Order: sequence, then C-alpha cells, then structure tokens
Amino acid sequence: MNENTVFDYVIVGAGAAGCVIANRLSAKPDVRVLLLEAGIPDDPPEFLDARAIVKTWNPAYDWGYVSEPVPALNGRKINLMRGKVLGGSTSVHAMLHVRGNRRDFDAWNHLGNEGWGYEDVLPYFIKSENFDGGASHYHGAGGPLSVCRNPAPTIAAKAFLDGAVELGFKGPDWDYNGEIQERSAARYQLVITKDLKRASASQAFLHPVLNRPNLTVLTGAETTRILFDGKTAIGVEYVRAGKTEQATARCEVIVSAGAYHSPKLLMLSGLGDAEHLKAMGIDAIENLPGVGQNLVDHVLLPLLYRSKQDLPEPDFIAEAGLFAHSRAGMTSASPDLQVNFNAGVHAIAPPGIGQFFMFVIVLIQPQSRGSITLRSANPADAPLIQPNYLDCETDIEVLRQGIELSRSLARTKALSGFSDGELNLGLEKSEAEIRDFILNNGSTIWHPVGTCKMGRDAMAVVDPQLRVHGIQNLRVADASIMPTITAGNTAAACMMIGEKAADMILAGA
Repeated sequence: MNENTVFDYVIVGAGAAGCVIANRLSAKPDVRVLLLEAGIPDDPPEFLDARAIVKTWNPAYDWGYVSEPVPALNGRKINLMRGKVLGGSTSVHAMLHVRGNRRDFDAWNHLGNEGWGYEDVLPYFIKSENFDGGASHYHGAGGPLSVCRNPAPTIAAKAFLDGAVELGFKGPDWDYNGEIQERSAARYQLVITKDLKRASASQAFLHPVLNRPNLTVLTGAETTRILFDGKTAIGVEYVRAGKTEQATARCEVIVSAGAYHSPKLLMLSGLGDAEHLKAMGIDAIENLPGVGQNLVDHVLLPLLYRSKQDLPEPDFIAEAGLFAHSRAGMTSASPDLQVNFNAGVHAIAPPGIGQFFMFVIVLIQPQSRGSITLRSANPADAPLIQPNYLDCETDIEVLRQGIELSRSLARTKALSGFSDGELNLGLEKSEAEIRDFILNNGSTIWHPVGTCKMGRDAMAVVDPQLRVHGIQNLRVADASIMPTITAGNTAAACMMIGEKAADMILAGA
C-alpha cells in the first residue's frame, strides 16, 4: 500500500463545511487529512474581491446543472448554480451571513436530533466568527471567518431600512443573528474582510493552514465512488487529470459535497433506495430510501421599481433586508419571508432599464419538496434534479404577500422620494395576473438542502452524529443533512455544521 494514498480522514468536497472540517481535523499534527475538490483552485482575482461577484458567475466556475421541467413553474427549467471551485458555492455566493432562526435548530432537536437545538449550535457559530461588532453572547471575535456589516449602504438602502421601521420592524440596524430574528430589518452582515475581500470558506479556513504537512488538498479531483469493506467505508475512488485513483481512510470518509453531490455520490456507491439503485444497475450496500429525497430550496421573486433619483451602483447585490411572517398567527414559527434590497445592480438587470431599485422577495420556509435521483450509473452524468418549486399553493401565497409587503415599503415616507412605479409587474394587475407573474418569474436563490437528512425516521440518512445509518466510518456533513431548511441564506449554517461535525469526530462521537 502506497503511504501517500493512506490518510486518517478523507473529506469529499471543499465547500462551506468541508473546508471547516479540514481545518479543524488537521489542527492535530498526528492526523493525516486528505481534502478532495472537483473544482479549480480559487486563484482568479474575482474570488477574492468582494465587489466582483458577477465575475464569479462564470460557466468555468459552475457545475452547470439545470433542473428538470418544474410543473408549477409552467414547465420551466431552472439554472442551478453550484460553485465548482475551492470554497464551493461560498466562492460565488452573495456573501450574506444569516444563521437562521433559533426555532429552526430547536425544530431539528424536536425531530429527535440530540445536540442540535439552538443553544447547542450557537457556540459553533461563535467559534467560527470574527465579528466587526466584537464578542458578545451571540458573536465571536478572533475566529477564522471575518463577518462585517455592509460598510457602505446606498442612500436608497438606508431609506429601505427607515421604511421598514415605519412599518413596525425592529431596526434600522437590528442584529438579526442575535437574540431575535423575526420582524427585523438591517444592513446585511457579510462574510467579507474590512478591506473588502471575500471571506469564502476556503479563504477563511483553508488558505491559512495549507502549509500544514499533515493536510493534503487536491483540486480537479472528482470523487466517483466510496469504497467499502462489507458495510465499512475504507476510502474513495476519484478521477484527476483523466486518471482514476484511490485514497484509503483509516478512520473515516466524510462526504461534504453539498445537497446535489452528496446524495449522488452515496447512490453511486450503493447507498440509497434499493429499487432505484437496481434500476440503475447498482448493487445496494444499504437500502436508504431517503437518499436524494426531501430536497428543499428557497425561492426568489424580483420586484423592480423605477427610481426618481440617480442611484450609485452598490458594492453588494444585497445591501439590506428584513425577515417577516407572511400571515398572522405564526408567532411561534420562524419567519417565512425575507426581502432583500439593492439600489439597482445593472449587471443583473434587463438592459436599458434606467435608474431602478429592487426588492428580492424570498420564500424561506417552503412547504414544497423535491428530489435528486441518478440519471445513470455513470459518475460523469449530472443527476436528475426535480426541485418542485411552488408545488404547494401556500408557497405561492407567501410570495404574493411578499409583493404586498414590498409595495407597502415603496409607499413609506422614507422610500417615496425614490419610488416611481413598478417596472416588471404593475399595480393594475389582477390576482390571476399576479399569480402568473409569480409562476413565470419565481426562481431559486441557490440554497438547496435536505437530501441526506439527519434523523431517526425511516427516511433519515444520517443520525445526529452525522453517521450514515447502517454504515461504519462514513459521515455526511453539509447542507444535505438539514432535516428542514433555515430561515435565511444557508452558508452560515453549513459552516456551523462543519464545526460541529469536526468536534464530534475529534471527540470520537
């Protein structure tokens, strides 16, 4: 056996969770860690410049996935961007740092996942963080991840926040990652440094420790199969530069490839619904019918307004936002509605639009569920992704209420000096036309989770220690393990999952 191919831990995927796990495990000098990433190194300068986000939306840095036709969206296929680069999607996302609502994690705990309540996971959020507001009960200072509040909101973004306060929201600069998230408005907290560099998972957790002799990071290495001895994971097979190679894991294989790739890899390796695997010509090692099921994703809807005033191009495509309930009687639930605001990013707007500002309405507690299945047994084939966006009528109603809330914001005293009418909808539209607008314009904000969910029910894939049911020495640690989605952008929770997973691994749990 070649000692250069033998490690204590093999981690598949250098995204939000994988980079954290690689950092924490390799902090023990006697532990050998291999981190495999299918994408490219994050060397191009756009991955470091926090204001160059649109440049990162490049096919060369993306897996290029497209959904199956979505029935509720009139059969539209939706582009499903996933970063194919060191740092994963944290190298291409909008840098918003939103932990989610405390009730999200308490709900995970309620579903039978011990150790995943809000008070259990809060220390891991704090551990990662270097917050520009300093240390507190809810924030950390001195951690690897730089978190700064938007340093330069435009005058329109400030008016948006003042308008939210007019409507009764807590703000205008509430700490939504603090004690209370709901009905709050604030400048977004962003994973950026004070000199406006992107703090991706790779920049924050990986680059500072690349000189550790016990850490090996390989890019351009796509894992195609987990290797087993019976029902014990012993390593992985991967393809790099056209050559198939293998790496042995003495202790564990940790799959952190994300909500699309983690279930795909498990199924290719014989872990999944036995009937589906049989149809693909794959022998089942363990019948796990939940693999690839329970796909949940946030849905966005853009609402554009003509501006009376000339507006500067903002530094960030989401300057500020708020969190709300779409209907009364939900005081014990997480917010189901998020509204992002920007003062008009022309790079993502229709050409010739003139001066405008935008509300991005986001459904953050969707009821609809989709799935990931294999297209074939060929690892080179993209999986079949059916997100079933807006399959549930309640989800459509939440977005309709988001339109009404955005219109109320546009009518506030604070925003009335900017608002000069809707550009892509129009107040004269009927209820039926508004519904058509939602179905024709709703899309993903790229936050898929849930496809290897944590729990103890028949559809659960991993236990609360993130160990794959029925299998030894194999864990999944990424967005796919979330049993339900968090109320807000998911990257922060993924890094928390990485922190907690590493802690459990090192503790021998």
